[in-house]
Amino acid sequence: MLYLVILVGLAIPLGKYISKVMNGEKVFLSKIIVPAENLIYKTLKINKDGDMGFKKYAVSALAFSGFGLIFLFVIQCAQALLPLNPEGIEGMSWHLSFNTAASFVTNTNWQAYSGESQLSYLSQALGLTVQNFTSAATGIAVLYALVRGLMRVKSNGIGNFFVDVTRSILYILLPLSIVVTIGLASQGVVQTMRGHEEVALLEPVAVTTEGEVIEHAKILNDKVYVDGKEVKDAEIVTKEVVPLGMAASQVAIKQLGTNGGRYYGVNSAHPLENPTPFSNMLEMISLLLIPVALCFAFGRDVKNKKQGIALFMAMFIMLVVGLGLTAYSEHSSTPAFTQNQSVSTSVDGQMGNMEGKETRFGIATSVTWASFTTAASNGSANSMHDSYTPLDGMIPMLQMQLGEVIFGGVGCGLYGMLGFAILTVFVAGPMVGRTPEFLGKKIEPFEMRMSVLVCLATPIAILVGSFIATILPQTSESLNNTGAHGLSEVVYAFSSCGGNNGFAFAGFNANAPFLNVNLGLVMLFARFVQMTACLAIAGSLAKKKKIAVTSGTLSTLNAMFVFLLILMVLIVGALSFFPALSLGPIAEFFEMIV
Repeated sequence: MLYLVILVGLAIPLGKYISKVMNGEKVFLSKIIVPAENLIYKTLKINKDGDMGFKKYAVSALAFSGFGLIFLFVIQCAQALLPLNPEGIEGMSWHLSFNTAASFVTNTNWQAYSGESQLSYLSQALGLTVQNFTSAATGIAVLYALVRGLMRVKSNGIGNFFVDVTRSILYILLPLSIVVTIGLASQGVVQTMRGHEEVALLEPVAVTTEGEVIEHAKILNDKVYVDGKEVKDAEIVTKEVVPLGMAASQVAIKQLGTNGGRYYGVNSAHPLENPTPFSNMLEMISLLLIPVALCFAFGRDVKNKKQGIALFMAMFIMLVVGLGLTAYSEHSSTPAFTQNQSVSTSVDGQMGNMEGKETRFGIATSVTWASFTTAASNGSANSMHDSYTPLDGMIPMLQMQLGEVIFGGVGCGLYGMLGFAILTVFVAGPMVGRTPEFLGKKIEPFEMRMSVLVCLATPIAILVGSFIATILPQTSESLNNTGAHGLSEVVYAFSSCGGNNGFAFAGFNANAPFLNVNLGLVMLFARFVQMTACLAIAGSLAKKKKIAVTSGTLSTLNAMFVFLLILMVLIVGALSFFPALSLGPIAEFFEMIV
């Protein structure tokens, strides 16, 4: 509850600030940033006051993202030849580089590798971190193009893409990232350009020749003993390598931009990426801060605060319900424990299912993070979702499958929810004898078709991609489990990529040529089809005139609309994936209790 209160308390003033920035109004940072902003426009020859139609705006957004895709792909493949690579890390394979480039350009940040061991400092900073900013800014830009489409009357323009991206980065993402970076660095999150360091272990460790730790081993006079017997083929390790780098700055934008791309392999469970309770709270609030703020910004933008609150409440209710269900199930533990009262379900005082969780965070903080990160299009994690109980694994999976509209990603979450809102008024209006209108604009067949595309792009990408993967035998080689849980691992991976989330169950090794390409295409399809459809809606609505509100207009401000909106999201999402969920987590749940 504390996290939610702080989150909303910070989001309300931030929403007002974002609205002013994106509408070109003066803010307290204007004196500092305006000169840099104007210099960018002058250097790149951007007409600050220029206006783009739907097609030009869409082409600009796609071309901008396409350039980023190619740039990141080349950097990763050639990193062995480039500077800022003190560890001499080799270049990525073409298929892994394509997958990673598609992932970061689409704000998905799916990672089939460990960043500290497979990416150079240059690839992390100039490649991934830059895309963390630009992909998030692209989402905000497209959202505001849709907002202008709703507000403008008989206009052919919906804004300037490059101006929107520049303002999003300079005024919103960059200042917030600086504040969060300082906060994280103060807690011990590493921020350095030095190479990895070798340090002495507090106690020596015995390992086999294959590198596996020998449990219950005793080391005496440089010899290893287990149960009093000497182990001949054993090595004694007295030092370890601590990977360093510019983690704090990347972690800040990974959370604020709902990117989620980890610096370390175990993400925010790593003590150098998330060392303290305060850093944990700061990161958790950051990953939903801008998406929540955009709801309040939207209310100010459309000059109807109640409309922003209605959208916020629909998202907030789904978030709280998902969080409650996940917390209850994890605290209840598993049937294997609860059916035998003589078996303890406590780990360091934490009752319930502690498998896959850091004891310093516990169940409550872990499930809160899991709910926040899958409600947003974030993908970071401080626990292993593969170790959650079946129903708990299903809730985060379902939140991604709904289209990442429970706040969702920066910009893309809200414009996805607006697609559902338009679909809701078109379907519900005639059913109750009301005119299908939204914010004074008449909703006609074209807007309805595009909104359907917005709502179904994610389910189509997930279902088609996972279907192709499950029928090919090589996919099974990437699974740690078979049966229902193995299917859950596959569906979760494609749900994460199709929902632009980017986090896996952690039991699925996706670094194989077919899976890298398949998942990369899923990410690109889900992101850019939805984005283009939203811009098409914006262009169509901008040309229309405003219609006066009458007694025949369906209200989009009351509790009934909030209920209908939630119902529409659940119908499209839950029913689309019910067969897959039945064969995966639901089947696994019944296997555990039978």
